[in-house]
Amino acid sequence: MTIKLLLLEGDGIGPEITAAARTVLTAADAQFGLNLVFETADIGFTALAAHGTTIPDAVIAQAKAADGVILGPVSHNSYPPVEAGGLNPSGVLRKALDLYANIRPARTRGGFMGFGGKAIDLVVVRENTEGFYADRNMFMGNGEFMPTPDVALAVRKVTREASLRIAASAFELAMTRTKRVTVVHKANVLRVSDGLFLSCVREVAARYPEVTVEERLVDAMAALLVRDASAFDVILATNMFGDILSDQAAELSGSLGLAASLNAGTAHGVAQAQHGSAPDIAGQDKANPASLIGSAAMLLQWLSERRGSPSLLRAARSIENALDAVIATPSGRTADMGGVLGTRAFAQRVSEALGQTL
Repeated sequence: MTIKLLLLEGDGIGPEITAAARTVLTAADAQFGLNLVFETADIGFTALAAHGTTIPDAVIAQAKAADGVILGPVSHNSYPPVEAGGLNPSGVLRKALDLYANIRPARTRGGFMGFGGKAIDLVVVRENTEGFYADRNMFMGNGEFMPTPDVALAVRKVTREASLRIAASAFELAMTRTKRVTVVHKANVLRVSDGLFLSCVREVAARYPEVTVEERLVDAMAALLVRDASAFDVILATNMFGDILSDQAAELSGSLGLAASLNAGTAHGVAQAQHGSAPDIAGQDKANPASLIGSAAMLLQWLSERRGSPSLLRAARSIENALDAVIATPSGRTADMGGVLGTRAFAQRVSEALGQTL
């Protein structure tokens, strides 16, 4: 049985790091017999020029039909207004495919130590479909609006359903790790919305007596990560708080360029780098593709769990180990990590390391 992966290059460095991820996946396919089939489609500025929208309906349909999606970074801050076709492809896919869980590991790789000199290995489990994110928290319309020219309002949406299922995702993950969950909130101010979120998390936590649970205010959590991020394992948060803290944790662990991410729902999975499109270095073979390569490995693992496939799991672990092995050597790093490799050379080095890291 074939596995159909849809590659969406995006903007800026997106085409380069997506090609790098494909290089590694192709090598893994050859080694582990995964039967991968790649499809491509345009999003971002390319799609806007050709179709008048940054993510055509046909691409959404392709994503739904695929077994998995590799999503390159997009320059959505530079898009025209939504009414002129400037949709955020990431937000659209998260809503259309019901990708309610954003799983964002922050892990020190290959001895490349980040801030503080301690090895970090944590995962931020971020609710992905509501909160303050105005492009995805409404059935119709947008969650931000201006009733007058001088007043701007934003709606925060927190539902029982979304809170229960993201909490379940976090606790299930914790059961495979060190059985510790830190719940992040701001219920001292957002008493109603975060109050609902917390009550749902506590309801789920009662089903996992083996898991140790602590609750932290988001501002305190940001400070605690700086103090000692190695003290945390699974961090559960609503959309905006999880977005901010996961970027912080990734940088503390070594580099945002290493930060992998998986958007997952019941039926669909989308691999996506945590970082942006970096248009200032686009087309120069300077981008670090480790984040998207690691995200692709996460997608393979997600697929292995759904299909019960040992070969997919072996491939995912081999890619992870290859990334560690390559980054462990200063000569195997890209410029953002103090190395000399370009995007293509790094991908080739990781591909060559696959067979040596089982």
